[in-house]
Amino acid sequence: AYRQLKKAADFAGVEHVGNHTLRKTFGYWFYKATKDIAMLQEILNHSHPSVTLRYIGITEEETQNVLKHFSVFQGQ
Repeated sequence: AYRQLKKAADFAGVEHVGNHTLRKTFGYWFYKATKDIAMLQEILNHSHPSVTLRYIGITEEETQNVLKHFSVFQGQ
């Protein structure tokens, strides 16, 4: 499977493809689409949400940016 993934990555000009590339990519886009870190933590079988966020590459800065724009009173 890795050799086929590596071939596709080379063809597309993507560097740094590893064994967890597809898993991390799924996790990243699942989180971006749903913001459900608890569900993603369960799917990836991680022990803590911070482990999951670090694994998928969500940084503290991105988290703070989301919180700056979050409001319980959306639309008011």
